[in-house]
Amino acid sequence: MENLSAITALAERVVNNVEHVIIGKRREVEMTLIALLCEGHLLIEDVPGVGKTMLARAIAKSVGCSFRRIQFTPDMLPSDVTGVSVFNQKTREFEFRPGPVMAQIVLADEINRATPKTQSALLEAMEERQITVDGVTYLMEQPFLVLATQNPIEYEGTFPLPEAQIDRFMMRVSLGYPSEADEMRILESQREHHPVQDIGQVVTAEELLVAQAAVRRIYADDLIKEYIVALASATRRHPDIYLGVSPRGSLALFKTSRAYAALQERTYVIPDDIKALLESTFAHRLIISPSARIKNVEATVVVEQIAASVPVPGTRVRAIR
Repeated sequence: MENLSAITALAERVVNNVEHVIIGKRREVEMTLIALLCEGHLLIEDVPGVGKTMLARAIAKSVGCSFRRIQFTPDMLPSDVTGVSVFNQKTREFEFRPGPVMAQIVLADEINRATPKTQSALLEAMEERQITVDGVTYLMEQPFLVLATQNPIEYEGTFPLPEAQIDRFMMRVSLGYPSEADEMRILESQREHHPVQDIGQVVTAEELLVAQAAVRRIYADDLIKEYIVALASATRRHPDIYLGVSPRGSLALFKTSRAYAALQERTYVIPDDIKALLESTFAHRLIISPSARIKNVEATVVVEQIAASVPVPGTRVRAIR
């Protein structure tokens, strides 16, 4: 119970702090926090102007971690992300000048504006928590989280994310337009200045690491694991799917379900937790087949069909030892 209290207390402080900036989007803020608690990376995809960058900045300011922002552009090079070795004339040796990716929380703003070559500079950092420059490996400081934003409707000067890159994002969230009442509150909150300037740190990096360790101790029964595997397998057999969910996707659903259960003040995972996170963890990984794309089949609809067709596991009688 002590570990669970640590998670819920941390989550409440962070979510309440971020809500001073991101108004009326509590679920989306919680999803961002879940990715942070699971040591995963988050893709924030939506139309321009709904607060994607502000969400990332507010999360970074709430947590006591180093923060760097990378504005991706078509002319960026991989060394602009990872860093470069520079020859020092005095010492007659090469010195490593770290790039902006060498931070605990990295905002990759408009990531789909960079070329695939530059996007690939993030692959090693996101998966292995390290970068290699000129044959030398540098470890990332923990915790390490990439928050990437992209605008799905801007085609001029954009490059689609490769499948390997998309698969490394644990979750994808969309903010969507605010309600009229929330938009009125947004206008009022920014009457004099932006509220992101007023929020401060509410959690230390040490507290975050403790909460991450506590999430890993949330119990998930074998039936829950079988349910996750069955859902992933269904995506690989679906007639409208060219490429289904990888084992990394199953692992993402497994990890996030434990964090979601903790936020619901439970020490165990239930099937409803899996259903609540299915779209956020699976939909962006699915590649729609060309024939289904012609019929405008969307990945979110396929996920809904799979959730409805795969039976929820029942209870299993266990022998008392």
